[in-house]
Amino acid sequence: MGLFSKIRGEFIDIIEWLDDSNTTMVYRFDRYQNEIKNGAKLTVREGQVAVFINEGQLADVFQPGMYELTTANLPILSTLKGWKYGFNSPFKAEVYFVNTRNITAQKWGTKNPITISDARFGMLEIRSFGTYVIRVKDAPVFIKEIVGTDGHFTTEEIAEQLKSMIVTRFTDAAAEAEIPVEAFARNLNELSEYVHKVIGPEFEQYGIEVTKFLVENVSMPEEIKKEIFELSRLNAIDLNKLAQMKAAKAMEKAAENESGTAGAGMGMGMGFAMANQMGQTFGGGQQQQQTQSTPPPVPPALTFFAVINGQQAGPFDMNTLKQMVMQNQLTKDVLVWREGMANWTAAGQLPELNSIFGSVPPPIPGQ
Repeated sequence: MGLFSKIRGEFIDIIEWLDDSNTTMVYRFDRYQNEIKNGAKLTVREGQVAVFINEGQLADVFQPGMYELTTANLPILSTLKGWKYGFNSPFKAEVYFVNTRNITAQKWGTKNPITISDARFGMLEIRSFGTYVIRVKDAPVFIKEIVGTDGHFTTEEIAEQLKSMIVTRFTDAAAEAEIPVEAFARNLNELSEYVHKVIGPEFEQYGIEVTKFLVENVSMPEEIKKEIFELSRLNAIDLNKLAQMKAAKAMEKAAENESGTAGAGMGMGMGFAMANQMGQTFGGGQQQQQTQSTPPPVPPALTFFAVINGQQAGPFDMNTLKQMVMQNQLTKDVLVWREGMANWTAAGQLPELNSIFGSVPPPIPGQ
């Protein structure tokens, strides 16, 4: 190496980072045994943040833009190095470029089944997987809490830690969301939003923001699946037809028996008995339950219109009519009418109103 090449290698006057990968999160600018020249040009592109570190201490942070490094835009570093009156000589400092773009297609999943408690099926094990998107929100915090002195930090180095956090919080969220296990498949969006809210604050403690979180699938044991499918079918099909179908299958099996006609007769008897029993169990039981649990409709209240002072008034219920009788507003000669009557009729001629006239006390003697 010639003298001039050696001199050019010792002083850095252009600081930038070009990277087209989607996996690098932090890159330390390579300046092995080199010093940064006074007035060097710093270029921070969109989707990047540059962080200067002096002897392990976080110093200045630069957002996207182009800068000429002087004491004016390196106030923290100037204080740490004791540049009271500016500097004219080169200086040493570590420069970390942090990728702040969204890092997509990050996958998570439960390595082992997680146990949850369901109100309908009790304790059961489920598995789940999905994807998430993250970005560095606070570069200094991310370097301090996660990266340390790593000069080339990638998503692979933090993936397992993030997955462990997600699975742990997903387990808690799945239990606290109070979603029936059979409803997980149709509530993936709601479950995704709930887990996203739970894990968001914890990720931010490391300077990371979860911009999107998706639960793509929740799987469960096969026996639970079959039970859920059977229950859904029973809710959707005609139980009488189901009983007939099972009876027909029973007869077919009985007819195939080696005992011939006797077996067929026995199969028919068993089939009809099964059909009758299932019909009573599913059909009659449901009808009886509906009859017992559903009261008859409340009869409509009896109301009358009345001719008061030559004008139609009402309708009045029986309690109001009774008060009107006691106040002499309604007598037996007042014309009344209710729905179903052909004509107006004197109140005293209607059996329905006899009780309200009989409940009025007679006049006080001597008055």
